[in-house]
Amino acid sequence: MPRITQVELWQVNLAPPVPRSDAIQSFVVQETLMLRLTCDDGSQGTGYSYTIGTGGSSVMALLEDHLAPKLIGRDADDIEAIWKDLFFHTHSTAVGAITALALATIDTALWDARCRRHEQPLHQAAGGAQKRIAMYSTEGGWLHLSPEQLVTQSVEAKARGFKGVKIKVGRPHVSEDMARLSAVRDAVGSDFEIMIDANQCFTVGEAIRRARHYETLDIAWFEEPLPAEDLSGHQRLAESTSLPIAVGESIYSLQHFREYLQRGACSIIQADVARIGGITPWLKCAHLAESFNAPICPHFLMELHVSLCAAVPNAPWLEYIPQLGPITRRGHVDGQADGFAMPSDEPGIGINWNWQAIREQAIRHISLPATKV
Repeated sequence: MPRITQVELWQVNLAPPVPRSDAIQSFVVQETLMLRLTCDDGSQGTGYSYTIGTGGSSVMALLEDHLAPKLIGRDADDIEAIWKDLFFHTHSTAVGAITALALATIDTALWDARCRRHEQPLHQAAGGAQKRIAMYSTEGGWLHLSPEQLVTQSVEAKARGFKGVKIKVGRPHVSEDMARLSAVRDAVGSDFEIMIDANQCFTVGEAIRRARHYETLDIAWFEEPLPAEDLSGHQRLAESTSLPIAVGESIYSLQHFREYLQRGACSIIQADVARIGGITPWLKCAHLAESFNAPICPHFLMELHVSLCAAVPNAPWLEYIPQLGPITRRGHVDGQADGFAMPSDEPGIGINWNWQAIREQAIRHISLPATKV
């Protein structure tokens, strides 16, 4: 019965390795929120979540003031009970991004500690369904890039072994989107997948209109076409197009995913382990999707998602966007073979943190003193 005796928090701000832009925003800085817990048997676990530029201090405050103190004295193996207790403790701020990110920071640390104690990698402890996951690259598909740049980077991605690329859409006129996408399709051929992502920028009517054009290019999926809260709009769009509709990076509850799937408003879910509240609810989302014969293709966080995708049978794709290089000791999915990522077999969630770099780059560090239990 490993009792939690100490909790430490860090915030580390990381600059994106390349400029990143989409139809509604630019990715300015990654606020990386980290939590390390220590148990009375000496075991430790580290978890994290992130924002793309705002809200990090709010997540840290929720952790410091309300959630992390409640971990002291708890049995670290009671992962489900802890998640439920903390979720209800934050009832007045759930469901939403700040609470979900805080819960994920804790939940991933608890899973890391459990896997390390039992000397198991996360992909085995959580299911052990797959040995490798096909990768597609988003890093060369940003909205500010010219058609020529998109073509160059897509061809390079194919040459590196990636099985597809994601291209941002949402230029002022559909003809601009089509010119960009057509140039890429002509360059990479018909045997290479192209995903598109609108980042919630369209109205229902405009999404239906553009989908008719996108269909001619055999697009693998149409991601976040509408605001995530517009469930009926997604249903109308899904009924009007042959394109698979993908949603999830801005959904914060298992029940919301259930409603989408029940109403046929999407055919791919993209639960983000940080934004859904951690590994515990992410696995539930994956199994929920499986019950609807739908895939889960998670958003971002490739260093953690590679292990989760390998844990479940219905995760065909991993999104390639490098995230943690400055504060880890090695790439975790860069050792791909022929465009496939393999999860780490080391005990834990599969991330080898560089603690010297974390301490040097942290803009904030909080330690809850060890407590006798």
